[in-house]
Amino acid sequence: MDITSSFTALLVEDSMSLGALYTEYLRADGAKVTLVNHGEDALNELKQWQPDLLVLDIKLPDMSGMDILDIVQKQYPDITVIMITAHGTIDLAVDAMRAGAFDFLVKPFDAKRLSITVRNALKQRQLVNLVAKYESSLPKPHYMGFIGESLAMQTVYKTIDCVANSKASAFIVGESGTGKEVCANAIHNAGSRRDEAFVALNCASIPKDLIESEIFGHTKGAFTGAIANRDGAATRAHNGTLFLDEICEMDLELQSKLLRFIQTGVFQRVGGTKEEKVDVRFVSATNRAPWDEVKAGRFREDLFYRLHVIPIELPPLRMRGKDILLLANKLLKEYNKEEGKQFKGFSTEAKQCLKNYQWPGNVRQLQNVIRQVVVLNDAATVELDMLPIQVTADLNIKRATQQAASSESHFSDVNNDSVVQGAIEVATPTTASPTVAADVVPLWVTEKQTIEDAIAFCDGNVPKAAALLDISASTIYRKRQSWEELESRLTQES
Repeated sequence: MDITSSFTALLVEDSMSLGALYTEYLRADGAKVTLVNHGEDALNELKQWQPDLLVLDIKLPDMSGMDILDIVQKQYPDITVIMITAHGTIDLAVDAMRAGAFDFLVKPFDAKRLSITVRNALKQRQLVNLVAKYESSLPKPHYMGFIGESLAMQTVYKTIDCVANSKASAFIVGESGTGKEVCANAIHNAGSRRDEAFVALNCASIPKDLIESEIFGHTKGAFTGAIANRDGAATRAHNGTLFLDEICEMDLELQSKLLRFIQTGVFQRVGGTKEEKVDVRFVSATNRAPWDEVKAGRFREDLFYRLHVIPIELPPLRMRGKDILLLANKLLKEYNKEEGKQFKGFSTEAKQCLKNYQWPGNVRQLQNVIRQVVVLNDAATVELDMLPIQVTADLNIKRATQQAASSESHFSDVNNDSVVQGAIEVATPTTASPTVAADVVPLWVTEKQTIEDAIAFCDGNVPKAAALLDISASTIYRKRQSWEELESRLTQES
């Protein structure tokens, strides 16, 4: 049945006349409407039944509609909510949308305006339900080292299944910590080469003057310290898979040698004159945008076309929905066993925080957070205050903002700015105040200095610096570009 032609709605409106009017509007669109005038009555109704649509006034006699919205998001997340108010501001609308409302209407509005909003809300609900039904029918919550039931990961699994037996080169792209080596292993283990060697080489972690030897091997006396012949990754991966991680970090001169090897399967060891031939399946990976590297002249275009035959893009953790809690529970179980702890699961607030956090470090960061919680605490349930402050900071600020908005509607003499500022101070580290105005510098300058110091500490190795800063290397490259543009503009203006 089409939900947009027949649906249930709970209308929460304290004005009797407007409540009767909006009830008729909704019934004209095919809704079975229940009208209540108080927030407490609405919560009691929700305990008994859950409507398809909740039309909720923000300012009610007994409580704020924003508080009800927060409860609905936590306890009844499948309900679609439309907020209405006679006191609309842009900030209030933004807060309502961020808190999970589908739309925000300012009274007075006519039947047509409400009808369009309701139809759009129900169509989105129908689409979400179809996607959820499709995801629930998919058969692979675990796959070749991956954990994830989301549609994004199912696409990755299907791609791996399709290409596993091919000899064509695969190119994996994804942010740092998304599981690129796990993906490369899965391609190897799902294919006909599974019984042969899988050899992984990180191009960013090997000095430039040694990486050629690591790939192709060397002969005795080829350079200082070469006391014997040594097989390289190419030889060891014969009949198997050679995985070149962070391929965009490779020196341009070596890229030309790698290109010839990919084209012919033939190479020479460092210091040697004899050509050797091997049969290798190439899998490459990077956390950069490879075509941008080609356009910037840092990566050979002909090598790009040889390696980028089968592209596989790994989604960031923030785009994987319910996979976050699936992974968190799996990691909690593993670390329980390792550390001898007895955690059974996560509190509702901790789950909500984990789901809403953006996870810039992806799965690697989630592993770090769960291990930290298990090592530093001993309880049956992981509570919100056990999570690191960088994970809970956004939630604390959001709560403070909602508290301030709620206070404004009931107590107009409360200083909301001090409430929000107090929560922000709890959520962020404090620093010494500048003594004069000249001591204050733009935030981007401080950020730039911190990142550049980390890169210098790592001898110019950006991925290592990114790992220390708990961000992705691609973030550093993007920020560098924005700094250059900003500095150029400031120079022109001066």
